[in-house]
Amino acid sequence: MAVADVQFVVLDANDPDTLSAFWCEVLGTEEDARVGGDAFVLLKATANAAPLALQKVGDGKAGKNRMHLELVAQDLDAAVARVHQLGGKTLREAQELEGYTWVNMADPEGNEFDLAKA
Repeated sequence: MAVADVQFVVLDANDPDTLSAFWCEVLGTEEDARVGGDAFVLLKATANAAPLALQKVGDGKAGKNRMHLELVAQDLDAAVARVHQLGGKTLREAQELEGYTWVNMADPEGNEFDLAKA
């Protein structure tokens, strides 16, 4: 029996509105609710994504994330290009390990995630 269930994956955000627009587009979802004004922006879960919450914080990202999202795309090159159009960036070009290919990316505030080839 599990000790607990995942309710949200939470990302820190200086500007929750900007990150909400970015992550809604990347994950194909929409905002579900706002809590405490803009203290928390909750995004709807999808069939392929856990619910994401954006927590407003006053300080910027410092150092490497200890945890990150691992996303999968049918067309990796197209997904990387779309992330760039949305304001994200590539941190590390495509890497491959035993047939698994991924690109290390960052959202507009530097939160790291990987895009992998399906």
